[in-house]
Parts: sequence; C-alpha cells; structure tokens
Amino acid sequence: MKKWLWAWIVIFGLISYGAYQLKPIVAGDKQKQADVQTGQGISPKNGRTIKVESKQIYQGNLILVNKDYPVHQEGVQSDIVKLSQHKELVQGYGLLDNTIRLSQSVAQRFESMIDAAAKDGVTHFLISSGYRDKKEQDELYREMGADYALPAGYSEHNLGLSLDIGSSQMEMNRAPEGKWLAQHAWAYGFILRYPKDKTEITGIQYEPWHFRYVGLPHSAIMQEKQFTLEQYLDYLKTQKTITATVEGKRYEVSYYPVSRNASIQVPAGRRYELSGNNTDGVIVTVFP
Repeated sequence: MKKWLWAWIVIFGLISYGAYQLKPIVAGDKQKQADVQTGQGISPKNGRTIKVESKQIYQGNLILVNKDYPVHQEGVQSDIVKLSQHKELVQGYGLLDNTIRLSQSVAQRFESMIDAAAKDGVTHFLISSGYRDKKEQDELYREMGADYALPAGYSEHNLGLSLDIGSSQMEMNRAPEGKWLAQHAWAYGFILRYPKDKTEITGIQYEPWHFRYVGLPHSAIMQEKQFTLEQYLDYLKTQKTITATVEGKRYEVSYYPVSRNASIQVPAGRRYELSGNNTDGVIVTVFP
C-alpha cells in the first residue's frame, strides 16, 4: 500500500471518524469581530493609479478554487517548503507525514496560531495534509474517487494556502482543537473553508479539519457575516468597497473588475495588498 494512501486512511480514521459520523462544532458564545460598512473607493486625491495585468486575477490570498474555477500556475504559492526540513516551523504540533508541504508564510502564521492556542491549554494539534502538486492530486483522485477528492487543479490543496488540521486525541468535530479554531482561527487570517451548513454553496461536504488562509481583515469579516469564500467574493463585487474595523484597526477593501490589463486606484503612502479572485477581478486591501 502506498505511503500517502495509508496516511489518508489514518486521516479518515483518526480525524474525521468517518464522513457520515461528523457532528457540528460547538463554538461557544460568539463575540462581534468586525464592524463592516460600505463606502466609496479610494479617492484620486488620496491615491495613485497603477496598471494591473490580467494574470493578477489568478494569484493572491483570496483566489477562489472549486469545481468551476481551477488553479492557474500563477496562483501556486512560490514559497512551498517541506515542513519536516524546517524544524523552526514545526514547534508545538505534529505532522502526520514527513512529506507534508505548505507555504512557508502560511506555516509561520499557523505556528503563531498554535502558540496562542497553547496559552489556552489546547495543545494536541497536527497537520495531516498541506500542499499537493497536480500529479499528487491526480493520483489521489484516481485512488480515492470523486467522493473523497477533487480532480487535479481543482483542489485548494494545489495552492499551498490550505491545510488539513487534526487533533492527536480525537476527531476534529469533537476535539478541543477544533472548537478552539472555530472561535479563534479568524484572528490569524484562517477560515473554516467548508462549514457544515454551506455545502450547497461550496459543493463540498462538511470538513471540520480543512482551513484556508485568506488574511485579515477578510477572515474577520467572513467570521462576522458567516460567509464562505464564495459568498464573500460575491459580496465584494456587489458592494465594490467596504471598510472594516477589526480590533480597533480600520481596513478598506475594494473590488475592481479586470478585463485584460486595467488601471486601478491604490493609496498613496499606505500599505496595500492585491489579490485576484480567480474569476474576473482583483481586490485591493488597504491596511491601517
């Protein structure tokens, strides 16, 4: 039996405890995370114009990957590393397999999150899966079938931004690790990608172990509004520009459609970040 296939058997046995035995995560009392308002875009008086190439649509932390929108090569993270070869990135949690890879920057943010969980007494985390290239995804799809895997190029695992997080004690929907993440992952830029009550929107069954990095303030807004990534990107296209205050810090998020090359407004003298949505435009995030 192939090594990775054995690992997936362990995953389904140890973490998910069977696809048909999952129970909802109990997240405890919710607190308001983000104050979100719609508003005007960046004023030309306070900004400058930059040109955006069409390939920017396919790269960034907010790109949507599902059965309709595959990963483009530009979307694969450039800092993929084998975690077992970077001991500084594997502190306070375990790896199900020494071949697991992930974006280095995402691994660093994951470790910060795990450190915070440890202060709350939650310490039995492990990563069971991270980045997979298209060859690995194709092999998994052929071996496991469409009920348990997506075709090569249509899985978030082909990005480097997603990871499957488990508990070494019990299945994630009951584990303290799963409950802690449900409450706090947003604060570190992570979202539960496939919630239980959103299957009709995501097209994927409830996966309490699958988390995706999108970054702040997006994770906070999605947590507050109970949005999936699909819903959030649609919301941005409708509103065009929103402002969000997260823990006292004010962010501005704007959507711009892009056809071929385009010119958009970005702030002068403030830090900002560009991300495509993998469909038809880019999102500009202006930081405090």
